[in-house]
Amino acid sequence: QVQLVESGGGSVQAGGSLRLSCAASGFTYSRYCMAWFRQAPGKEREGVGFIDRDGNTRYADSVKGRFTISKDNAKSTLYLQMNNLKPEDTAMYYCAAESFRADCSATSGHDYNYWGQGTQVTVSS
Repeated sequence: QVQLVESGGGSVQAGGSLRLSCAASGFTYSRYCMAWFRQAPGKEREGVGFIDRDGNTRYADSVKGRFTISKDNAKSTLYLQMNNLKPEDTAMYYCAAESFRADCSATSGHDYNYWGQGTQVTVSS
């Protein structure tokens, strides 16, 4: 049974940092493309960071230079280090996995077939 379980969310002041984790089980983690998405109330889901099987990364322009996505294949865990947080980063954050694309080029949530339950991040000004 595939499971993705996020943790590490919380409430911080603007300028602070958080590190999200996503523990994966039930599938061969290293073969999957992984990503972090977020969704704020009343807004569309947004892809935040993407990492391919080789560890290459891509980011949304809104978080570039502040967020870092990484993974530990031995621990089947995905991470999102978030620095210099802003109030507009407030959202529910989800990790996601997909295995269909050889180049891990998918940036739409519709292309990801496994999802975690989410962890809330709240940034106050």
